[in-house]
Amino acid sequence: MSDSLKVSVISPERVLFEGTARGVIAPAFDGELGILPMHAPLMTLLGRGTLRVDTVDGEKRFAVDGGFLQVVDDAVRVVTEQASAA
Repeated sequence: MSDSLKVSVISPERVLFEGTARGVIAPAFDGELGILPMHAPLMTLLGRGTLRVDTVDGEKRFAVDGGFLQVVDDAVRVVTEQASAA
């Protein structure tokens, strides 16, 4: 059983984050969504808000606006229309 997620946060300009995390909290279009290891496959639209990535080095925060989030096999891919470190 896996105890971590592989996370990628990608904007049109660059890759903002690529690494492992213990969990992710994302602003979906209809509310916040929490993702932990062994999460079921999922795809959702993102809204506007703060994406939080819980890494062993502390929490990374990104301001995102639109895009989508995909979870497959303990890999979380966030592709956003607009993002910056928060």
